[in-house]
Amino acid sequence: MARIKLEKPAGFVFETIIRIRITDINYGGHMGNDALLSILHEARLQFLQHAGYSEMNVEGVGLIMSDVAIEFRQEAYFGDELLIKMVANDFSRVGFDIFYQVEKTGSEKNAVVAFAKTGMVCFDYNTRKVAPLPAAVPAKLGLPA
Repeated sequence: MARIKLEKPAGFVFETIIRIRITDINYGGHMGNDALLSILHEARLQFLQHAGYSEMNVEGVGLIMSDVAIEFRQEAYFGDELLIKMVANDFSRVGFDIFYQVEKTGSEKNAVVAFAKTGMVCFDYNTRKVAPLPAAVPAKLGLPA
């Protein structure tokens, strides 16, 4: 069976730390895959906020997630602090990707837990249609050219 392999970008422009809550733990005793997706959502909101944006207002347009890919590397447990590094890349006419590198901090310092990518599409929530990517977004969310 083919596995997802995400290509790590050249660098990151934002990072945040999120601690794993007891509600993030599944019956296997580790962080559930659904919990990681929720943690990525929180990290994405912090990333956008750092740039002066929200999911509902990125230079006047909203964002909608079109896809997600997660490549798990190791387990994470209750109380672990996750360092999440992010950058936007692969900009197109109507959207971009956000790449995430999720690492444990502490005794297993910088041990990669997962790589992830979310496809974000610009969306006009009033007309319910895809919207063009505003010109200022790549410079605010991506690496300098």
